[in-house]
Amino acid sequence: MDTLLAAIADIASNAPPEQVEQLASQIRSLKGPEATSSLSSWAVNPHSAQRLVNLVQAWQKNAVPSGELAGMMIGASHALNHANAATEVELVWTGPTSALVPTRKTEQALLQVIKTAKKKFFLTSFVAYDVASILTALAQAADRGVDISILLESSDAHGGGVSIDAIGNMKSALPTAKVFYWSEKPDAFAGGKVHAKVAVADEAVCFLSSANLTGHAMEKNMEAGVLIRGGKIPKKLHNHLEALIATKVLERA
Repeated sequence: MDTLLAAIADIASNAPPEQVEQLASQIRSLKGPEATSSLSSWAVNPHSAQRLVNLVQAWQKNAVPSGELAGMMIGASHALNHANAATEVELVWTGPTSALVPTRKTEQALLQVIKTAKKKFFLTSFVAYDVASILTALAQAADRGVDISILLESSDAHGGGVSIDAIGNMKSALPTAKVFYWSEKPDAFAGGKVHAKVAVADEAVCFLSSANLTGHAMEKNMEAGVLIRGGKIPKKLHNHLEALIATKVLERA
């Protein structure tokens, strides 16, 4: 049954609700898993075709009634979309404020994400200096066992685009953190810089911002960002950063 549930979840996670309902309707009209050849027209690409094959094979090993399977698929799709809809997105702003729109400051949002982390935390920035509160929070996270990864732009002395050695300074300040730099730059990215400013904790909360890790960005610059809790984005962001390491685009300093 676990295989069947996994196949249902895979389809529900990768197909819009209306397509899941369409497939469920087709399945409901069948007598059982031995009459599934008519389902092949549902798949619109090789990936969905493989997911359909997995579902049919799992159904053949767990011959639940067709109506029950259809109900399981619609229920899984509904639950997943309900969970995705629970994503919270909050505006973050540093700089002049108005009395009309409530906002949170960059430093507050970033500290929240760091303090939220229980297992792993990934941070990226172009530069990093004059951010004592952030370094303190990162050190506290490391002390409670959080696996910390940080991506920064290399200094110009090391082929990068900033005058200060933010990577060396970060390694000294947080010796247990894993610090990375962008090493593989094919012709299409020649001269490119690490300009992303993101933070993600436990694949569950992330902060996307225009702000670098500097005192001015935390307190004085006009900076904007969003704090995202729940949903797919935090997990996708962390997985993407980890994939860049796995494919050697990023190297440990």
